[in-house]
Amino acid sequence: MSEPKTIKPLEDYKALSDKDLVARLTAVYNGMNGNANFPTPPVDPKDLKAGIDAFDALIAESLDGSKKVMAQKRKQRAAVIRMVRHIGRYVEVTCKDDMAIFMTSGLQPASTTRSPKPPLSHAIRWIDRGSKSGEVLVQLKGNKSAISHDLRYAPIVNGATPATWTEELVTNVKRPVVLDGLTPGTNYAFQVRATEKTGRKDWSDSVTFICA
Repeated sequence: MSEPKTIKPLEDYKALSDKDLVARLTAVYNGMNGNANFPTPPVDPKDLKAGIDAFDALIAESLDGSKKVMAQKRKQRAAVIRMVRHIGRYVEVTCKDDMAIFMTSGLQPASTTRSPKPPLSHAIRWIDRGSKSGEVLVQLKGNKSAISHDLRYAPIVNGATPATWTEELVTNVKRPVVLDGLTPGTNYAFQVRATEKTGRKDWSDSVTFICA
């Protein structure tokens, strides 16, 4: 008989928008609060709830664009993510690889199957969060006949096509392009075009990604 596979929590928190993160954390609070399967969590559910409420309040306050409030929101976002990760480690060990017990925690299980991810588009292989808040990594899918590539990005406001873009010249597509200073919780559009000996090609279709 084969050993049961360890159930690990899905930890894509940094890729979630602020509101989606609040929803995910609230599900964990509801699952863990008073749950007899997990009697001694490393974070008291009441403290998690207080953290979620503080984060949710800062989301609303940050809508006026205050840099001070945005900084507080980023700090609180990181704090609640740390809380839920501590809870995740505890649940992973305590559930004893029983999916039914694991699911009562409100956490989502990570997939146990791995398959190669197809490129996001003909011009972009993948986009991922960087090592710090506001940093995004973009791996281009290079055009073999290109002399260089241009990458441009812009925040999407109310679902509209961006009118103003920030452009980056890319001369090496073997390494991901590191973009810094983006606004966490904001959905960005990314496009690429190649420059060949005959001139510049058209911009690719947009690929979107929520900065964390």
